[in-house]
Amino acid sequence: MTLITVYDGASTIGGNKIHLEEKGRGILLDFGMNFAKYGEYYQEFLKERSNRGIYDLINLDMIPRINVYRSDLIPADMDPEPWPKPSVEAVLISHAHLDHTGSVGLLRGNIPMIASTTSVAILKAMRDTSAGSLGGEISYYSEKTPLDGCDGLVLESSKKGSYTARDMYLCTEPTAELRDFASHRPGSDSGRSKKVEAGAVDHQSHLSLPFTVEPHPVDHSILGAVAYILRGDTTIAYTGDYRLHGLGAESTRRFISAAKDASILITEGTRVGRQSDEEITEADVLENCQKAAESEPGLVVADFSARNFERLQTFTEIADHVGRTLLVTPKDAYMLHALGCADGKCLMDTSHIGIYKELRNHTRDKWETEVVSTKWGDRYVSHLTVGRNPEKYLLCFSLFDLKHLLDIKPRGGSYIYSSSEAFTEEQVFDFQRLNQWLTYFNLKPVGYTLQDGVPLFIKGFHASGHLSQEDLIKAVDQIDPDKIIPVHTSNSEWFKQQFEKTITINDGETIKID
Repeated sequence: MTLITVYDGASTIGGNKIHLEEKGRGILLDFGMNFAKYGEYYQEFLKERSNRGIYDLINLDMIPRINVYRSDLIPADMDPEPWPKPSVEAVLISHAHLDHTGSVGLLRGNIPMIASTTSVAILKAMRDTSAGSLGGEISYYSEKTPLDGCDGLVLESSKKGSYTARDMYLCTEPTAELRDFASHRPGSDSGRSKKVEAGAVDHQSHLSLPFTVEPHPVDHSILGAVAYILRGDTTIAYTGDYRLHGLGAESTRRFISAAKDASILITEGTRVGRQSDEEITEADVLENCQKAAESEPGLVVADFSARNFERLQTFTEIADHVGRTLLVTPKDAYMLHALGCADGKCLMDTSHIGIYKELRNHTRDKWETEVVSTKWGDRYVSHLTVGRNPEKYLLCFSLFDLKHLLDIKPRGGSYIYSSSEAFTEEQVFDFQRLNQWLTYFNLKPVGYTLQDGVPLFIKGFHASGHLSQEDLIKAVDQIDPDKIIPVHTSNSEWFKQQFEKTITINDGETIKID
């Protein structure tokens, strides 16, 4: 008998936390941050208190009340002992987006992670370049201790000792470069800096689990995405996030074919609530964005989702086609270095990419000085150079980077928005702020217009990372499982109407499969 518990993500897009168990042994499928729940209480400048460990997250029901969390994150006024203690022998990561990984850092340190080499590299780079939240301390974390005089209610990160690294087991054999990258934190070589106490970085075959784990690469809006087929008493296919209209669509088709013997299909349904018409592909995005860049005599700024390296590759091709140098931020450059460690070479051509030199003090982050500056020091381009020759550059900036345009002082240009639409009120406010910046610099928005303060998006400048309704129906029909469990969707009723085999589960519910 197989027990399937969806702790989170049953009725929201993202936040997947799924537990599978057979014969008393279990695993987790993803352990992401639920941004829908998080946004009900928090926003950019109002966040949970890290010095209270998981106290805030538990009390606001943002993570399930189960006894699986790091003991150093439990303050004295919280007792997890009465909570259910499911067996968790590993957490399987489908891809590196935070709605699938953003709470992994809260899990007990002895719970290993299984992921693709690319996902491991991305998550490690994210940890190196950003303090982030406690849940984002995935690759390694600093153990917390009670602050003196606070009765164990206030926790602080230890300034002594080492960072604790989580054991990582990869879908393919790790390269020597990745082993070294995963085990080393920039700046830790100096005598006073905390070092990373290296964990395992090995192939998944070296980990004994209650299921036979069969990873399958799939296409998504981030590199390294995998779906899993788990074979035990029951064969279960878990899609993670996937699509059939990207450059890696063939890998998704191979997964669908391999999953045809699955009895249970746990599938995402991000777009089932949206009536779709013509599917926009990455080739369409390249064509439309390239036309916009070709017709612009001034500066071109491209805005696309963080870590969407396929889109970065698209704009690299566009920059080359129109005779411009593509400039990325130092943090993006570090991420490209991480990708290069994943398989011993970078997954995309970086030979024509430059790095925008931000105006900062001389005390730069160690990940930049030790890696980016050392590796690509001759690639840096200053604000003065861009300002004098804006027609020669294509800047990869988001809203949060536009402050640097105050140094460049562009005299007009185009801002190509090539990312997802706004779905929340806060995102609408972001576009209103964005419009203020664009107006100030006389940059023409491409890919959207603002009408009465509300963004209207123009098709063809962004391709979704998820299956359309039509493609999802085809995928499910081809797999033809005995039962379908929808997750990562706000419209599970659509599945019930479409497929008689659908089982809908509320967050926290368990079903038994004989």
